[in-house]
Amino acid sequence: MSGFIRWNSQPLDVWASEYAQGKFVDLGGRTTHYLDKGEGKPVILLHGLFYDSYLWATNIDVLAEKFKVYALDLWGFGYSTREPLDYGYQLYADQVLLFMDSLGIQRASLVGQSMGGGTAILFCVQHRQRVNKLLLVDPAGIPNPLPLTGKFFNLPRIGEFLLGLSTNAVRRKNLGDSWLHNKNLITGSYFENVTRFHKIKGTTEALLTILRKQFFDKLSDETHRLAQMDVPILLVWGREDKAVPLRCRQEMHRILKGSRLEIIDDAGHVPNYERAEVFNQLAVDFLRE
Repeated sequence: MSGFIRWNSQPLDVWASEYAQGKFVDLGGRTTHYLDKGEGKPVILLHGLFYDSYLWATNIDVLAEKFKVYALDLWGFGYSTREPLDYGYQLYADQVLLFMDSLGIQRASLVGQSMGGGTAILFCVQHRQRVNKLLLVDPAGIPNPLPLTGKFFNLPRIGEFLLGLSTNAVRRKNLGDSWLHNKNLITGSYFENVTRFHKIKGTTEALLTILRKQFFDKLSDETHRLAQMDVPILLVWGREDKAVPLRCRQEMHRILKGSRLEIIDDAGHVPNYERAEVFNQLAVDFLRE
């Protein structure tokens, strides 16, 4: 690739034909791109904000040795549909249900990180009979004010200006400030793979719309309802998480009395990448129990 290709500039179909690694399924007139691998009981992986299914790149192969793994690109992300939508947990819970129905998946375990964790919580509350287990990775949902960076991007026209600059610096800084504890892991290759879909037209609008709706921490009632359900839950948290910090993990674990909490040292908001070997062992052991 020669020269700098502007963010939010490439047609979805063109970019997908060149870079999408998975399959596509039409769900009610909207396209969902997903990766699938392995055999066995179904496990569905749900990414959080800023990422797409590449979030799970260091986890899929290990999980696929024991399970049938599906990693979705939620609408507005990756190579899935870009269009003005009512973004929120309900939209994504509906997407997961349509996906399972379309592929004939009767029950699955859900693994969700951050916003994907919130989606998994809502989906389980609404469709308990379709869920085997929940593995929540630094999940959103508990009341948690936006960090300063998020508030800054929410300012009128500021987010559009910063994300439109012809530079990698804004997104690279955001990764280091909010997502990853070990900045040495933000290699050129990792950054390119994580942010490649940000080049697709409509991505900036989707990201800012989602950020500005501020629905991430609005699942207090649903979390309390989940606590009344008989479902195995593993909470995995990076000890150095700045986006969803210590008090949130303590509160969620307190509410979900039957849950198990595992803290991964030397990791931030994406412990499944920063400490992949540790995370993978925890995930496989929990999902096989």
